[in-house]
Amino acid sequence: MTTPPKDLIIIGFSGFGKEIYWLASRLGVTVRGFLDDNPDASEKSFGSASVLGGVMQWKDYKDCDFVIAIGSPRIRRKVFDKMSAVGTPTFATLIDPAAVVMADHVSVGPGSVICAGSICTVEVDIGAHVIINLNCTVGHETRIGDFATIAPMVAISGNVSIGACVEVGTGATIRQGLTVNSGAMIGMGSVLTKNVADNTVVFGSPARPIKTIAE
Repeated sequence: MTTPPKDLIIIGFSGFGKEIYWLASRLGVTVRGFLDDNPDASEKSFGSASVLGGVMQWKDYKDCDFVIAIGSPRIRRKVFDKMSAVGTPTFATLIDPAAVVMADHVSVGPGSVICAGSICTVEVDIGAHVIINLNCTVGHETRIGDFATIAPMVAISGNVSIGACVEVGTGATIRQGLTVNSGAMIGMGSVLTKNVADNTVVFGSPARPIKTIAE
């Protein structure tokens, strides 16, 4: 399904970036360092890896693979676009050894991360730069679009279609056969029983639209 990454550069020195460092160490992957544009992150370190500079310094590390460890789908896509505008970085796909992913029946795109405790069953298509966080379940024949973020303990039933840049909050549940269109956001703990339109925020049990996200 994936090839072992080269030395890794983590984009983003946040809490999730540090979790990616931990995941990489569980895979036996060396983290060369972090890149982050936040001045407060300058010269900081975690474990054996330091912040090496801003995001656009990725060009100094073309011998490495990269992963964008930023939770927001929209910001993650912007960082990808910014990096790709000046070159062709290589992105690692990281699957925690404690995740259950049916290798012959699941496709996972570059730059995606599947964290410990998550289960992806059969005929699952996961796009590029997707984050599936801790202890999630993804049922059969589900498609998750590029840059989506699936927060911890989300349950996605079978035959679900999740669009690009969707964000599913912690502990949400999605009923079988639904479509969550691009840019939508499902609030934490919500129970989704109906399709969700583009760029729409839904919340509750059952989840109902509460606002539209401006692009």
